[in-house]
Amino acid sequence: YPSLGAGPQPTRTSWGISSHVLNLGEESMNFCRAVLDHLCDVFPSELIGIGGDECPTDEWDGADRQPWFTARMADHLAARGRRIYGWDEILEGGAPAGAVVAAWRGPEPTTVAARLGHPVVSCPDIGAYLDYRQSDDPGEPTPVGTRLTLADVYDFDPVPEGLSDAERELVLGGQVNVWTEHMDSARAVDYMTYPRISAFAEAVWGPRSYGEFERRLPDHLARLDALGVNYRPMSGPRPWDARPDAPGNPRSLPDRLAELREMTRRLPSGG
Repeated sequence: YPSLGAGPQPTRTSWGISSHVLNLGEESMNFCRAVLDHLCDVFPSELIGIGGDECPTDEWDGADRQPWFTARMADHLAARGRRIYGWDEILEGGAPAGAVVAAWRGPEPTTVAARLGHPVVSCPDIGAYLDYRQSDDPGEPTPVGTRLTLADVYDFDPVPEGLSDAERELVLGGQVNVWTEHMDSARAVDYMTYPRISAFAEAVWGPRSYGEFERRLPDHLARLDALGVNYRPMSGPRPWDARPDAPGNPRSLPDRLAELREMTRRLPSGG
């Protein structure tokens, strides 16, 4: 749909964030409303996910265009008795009333959303992104992001410290994400997902004890073996799990935290 673009639409030849966006004219707006109408017709959920993350503003005449667009889509869904579910970038410039926020850019957006009165699902990348590398072992396949071990995932707490009782109630829970653009098979996804997703399940359902989880884990791994799940062994990656042809982009935690502070500088204070 090249007519919906704000500028030239070259063919994409790699993954990543494209600088090309919708032009926000009437044709584009009507197209988006039609898509949302179709989703409402197919799915009964009150919440409709609209994305909203990592949207460059280069082709627009100002950063305030995204909040304007988000508000128009929220109004359209409200007319159908629905609410939007969007990534925490929708907080920048003011999220629509009733919007539910998926807070992914580190730990701060969960706090900001709750203090602004928005229901929020906590899914910070440094604690809940299972595409992030599992160790510093050079055999880890296509290592990206910060190191996120099984124990790190188990330590995840969706409710940040410092919230009032009323604000804590707005934290609906946690969400784990597995972005697969550098995983070339279902077996690769299994490797990145299991057994860390088992640790995440206990983290969000608590109460918990990592030592007790470790004691029970071998029995669970036997179940995964029986199901043919290509999970990551506790001993580390196997030779055939490696991807030496795809070196990845590993990050240190301090480096990523500094980047997240820059990424979230336009968030409202939430206080």
